[in-house]
This record gives sequence, structure tokens and C-alpha cells, in this order.
Amino acid sequence: MVKKLNMQRRDFLTLAAAGVTAASLDTNFIRQAMATDSYALQAGETAINLGENGSNPTNCWLYNGACPGPMLRRRRGDMLNVTVTNDLPVPTTVHWHGIRNVNDMDGVPNLTQAPIEPGENFVYQVPLRESGTYWYHAHNMGWEQVARGLYGPLIIDADDDPAVDHDFTLMIDDWRLDQDGQIDAASFGSLHDWSHGGRLGNWLTVNGTSNPSLSAKPGSRVRLRLISAANARVFKIKIGGAAATLIAQDGAVCRPENIEVITLAPAQRADLIVDMDGDSIILQEVSTGTPFPAGRIIADPQLGDAKIEKTPIQLALPPRLPDLQNIRTIPVHMQGGAMGNLTEAVFEGNSLPLGTLAREYKKLWAFNGIAGSYSEILAEIPLGQLVALDIYNDTAWPHAMHLHGHHFWVMTDDPTADAPSGLRDTWLMPAGSRARLVFVADNPGLWLFHCHMLEHAAAGMGMVLAIG
Repeated sequence: MVKKLNMQRRDFLTLAAAGVTAASLDTNFIRQAMATDSYALQAGETAINLGENGSNPTNCWLYNGACPGPMLRRRRGDMLNVTVTNDLPVPTTVHWHGIRNVNDMDGVPNLTQAPIEPGENFVYQVPLRESGTYWYHAHNMGWEQVARGLYGPLIIDADDDPAVDHDFTLMIDDWRLDQDGQIDAASFGSLHDWSHGGRLGNWLTVNGTSNPSLSAKPGSRVRLRLISAANARVFKIKIGGAAATLIAQDGAVCRPENIEVITLAPAQRADLIVDMDGDSIILQEVSTGTPFPAGRIIADPQLGDAKIEKTPIQLALPPRLPDLQNIRTIPVHMQGGAMGNLTEAVFEGNSLPLGTLAREYKKLWAFNGIAGSYSEILAEIPLGQLVALDIYNDTAWPHAMHLHGHHFWVMTDDPTADAPSGLRDTWLMPAGSRARLVFVADNPGLWLFHCHMLEHAAAGMGMVLAIG
């Protein structure tokens, strides 16, 4: 049964008294990690050049005036301390995507914290327990704030990372720009976008630039960290000119796999090892069937000689799926959207026709017949319980499902599905597909489970798991 979360704007302040604190995770770890450097992020309005040379600067919302925001780089076992100042005209928060965070640092407005009002600041203290490729982004009205540029990379290093000559992070985004090269603000909130595939852009950038060029030592071993910051587009990135080995997805190690094309749904990440044996590595975005330049890496002899031997890649094995004997299954029936079969849904305790939900509340999607929000509880789960979210995407559209505060294994009965070998935090559900997302509910708090097509989440495709 789905329960209503009757929680006022600042009720989350009482969670600490209930034990949902950093100490709930690992007291020794937290004490060890406290003494670290502090970062500052300023969310504000900045004009930058996203287009070709000579084009008009685009007015964006950015962290520290940069696109993407500054790279935050720490080591496994550190505490990430970040003071966020809001110089925007609207409230904001920051979510640390993929991090098994403490609940009151998760950045979900009116669930884990109050929004950071204009002119205010908030100090995040985030424990970094796993290494890998992550990112941070705005979560208050994320469908608009992320689309305006509020995101950046978060990299967590470890002693057992594969040795490379170069470590490049590439944040990929598609922007919807108008004919003047400005963000198409008039289309924010479009019911067409919210009921179809989400907000798709018309201009591709990698690290805020069109078709950037990077330099590398000839013959070098390169680690590419690819991060999708798109609102809704499912990218397909083709790597040309060198053999690529996939070593991690969503920050978590996987079994090494040779690939030529990697699919990245919104919020997903992929880490690749590429040996630069030729003059260049060419990246192309090929999801539309027409290749579009996404960047290139050029061998530059002036950088000197490569140092890393091209030995076989050695990685730790991904964590094994636990014994499923005592698993609790939670069904999640996803419905709604254009060309869907949802005729009515419950919203705020009332069953309403889909047309009324769309016109009056901008709700178009549902879990188990309920139009979701941050105040709807999908399930109450005891701490330590093994859980399977048994998902059926009964819609005409794909959805990138993201679970806050946990990582999960993916199980599917579809022999054509490419189930990952390691843990994930965001999983792409094609239209009509089924999957079981299996996780150990070992992180107490109120955790959001939602589609990372950000318009879908705003329009009802998201609820809360209460763990503890």
C-alpha cells in the first residue's frame, strides 16, 4: 500500500532526532573523513559561448560561472565539504548523484532539506565511501535548472584505480536553444515534452563546448569518464580510431568489455580505457542515425612519451548478487504519458481523470495508479531488508530510473536485454520492458526513486522509499 508522507516544509529537521544522521552509516568512517578541504559553489547567472565561434553568448545558470561546474575531486574515505551559495532568483538545492549519502545531505527539496533561498547558503557534508565517476546537479525544479546548466563532475579516486597516462572527464549535454542562441525558456513546462520523451535539445556540447579537442601523449593509455547531463535524450557515443574497454558504469566497476558504442541515458556514466595507438580518437553522437561530432583526442608529441605499459586491465570483481531467499518484492507499474493507457490516477488522495491531472496539476505519469511526488511513500522498508523493485514500464516511452542513496543489481528475464555485470544507480527501461532492481536497504532515511527524464519526474514519475 502506498502511504502519504505528511511532512511539512521543515519537518525534515526532526529526522536527526530519529537517528537518520551521518552516524547511522559508519561513525568511525565519518570521524576519519571530517578533516578535509572545503569547496565553494556559487549558483548564479552567467553568459557563456555554447555555440560556434562568433555566435552570441548564451545566458545560463551555472556553478562558479563555468560549464560544467568545477570538478570536485576527492579520494575514497574523504568527506566532501561544499558550501553552496544561491545567487539565483529562485530557490535551489544540490543532489550528489550516485553517492550513497546520508539522508539530510541528499539535496531533495522539502524532503531531505529546505530549498536554499536566494541569497542564502547551505553547507553539504557528503561521505565518499566508493570511488568512481559521479556528478552533482540542481534538484529543485531540476527540469529547468539542469537544463540551464547547473551541474558539474564529482570524481572519487582510489589507490586501486587502473594506471593511465591521461584521465579525461567529458560531460555531455544537449541544449534547447532558440534562433538567437539563447536557452528556449518559453518551452519550459511544455506539456508536450512532459507527456512525451522529455525536453530534447538541438545543440550538443561536451564540457560546455561544441566538438572539443583534447591533447594526449602518443601511444598513451587514456581513461575517459563520460557523464550524461541531458534532461531526457538517450545518447549513443561511438568511439573511433582506437579500441575501447568499458571498466565501470555509474561509478561502479564492471567486468571489462570491449565496445565501440556506449549508450548513456540521462544521469548515467561510463568509464572507458582507450589506448591511443593512432593519431587521434574520434567521438561521435549517433543516436539519431546521423553521426554528430562530439569531440576528439589528438596525439601531441610535444607532451612527451607515454609512461604506462599496455598490460591487461586488472579490476576487482563486481559485488555478487546476494541470496534472494528472503527478498521483499515491491511492484512498480509505470503508466501514463502520450499514447499510454492511463485514464485516471490518484493525486493528493483524489482519483482524477488524466485530462484534469494534466491541465490543473501537470501530472501525466503514475506508479501503481498514483501520480507521484516527494510526499508519496511507495513503500516502508525495514533497515537491512533485501528488496526488489519489480518494474513494468507499461508506457510508450523509455525511462531512466534512479534510486537515491543506494546502488542496485539489475535482473531481467529478457534474453535480449544487456544486463550489467556490476551495480548501478540509474537504469534505462525501454518502453514495454520489465526489470527487477535489487538492493540492500542499508541506508536509513527518505529516499527518492524517480525517472531521470526530468520532465517525467516532475509530472508524476517519482515516489519515496522510507527506510529504517
